[in-house]
Amino acid sequence: MGLKRTDEFRADAVRIALTSGLTRKQVANDLGIGMSTLNKWITAHRDTDLVSKEDLELVKENDRLRREVRLLKEEREILKKATQFFAGLKQ
Repeated sequence: MGLKRTDEFRADAVRIALTSGLTRKQVANDLGIGMSTLNKWITAHRDTDLVSKEDLELVKENDRLRREVRLLKEEREILKKATQFFAGLKQ
């Protein structure tokens, strides 16, 4: 019974690490396991059907969108500062 639970725990940990959007470090900390352990489990399950191809594609798309949002926020902050700077010059 303990082995099955361990296997299930490993599978859940890998699924969370690959699909949650959290960093591997966050997942490892949350689950109380080491980063090297989590990485080893992910490598061992990489070629299994633990996470569907569709889910992995969604994860990639979410990562891309997060990067894009971060860039847009940074650009917006730069534009705000530039607007304030030029507004100050006009006075």
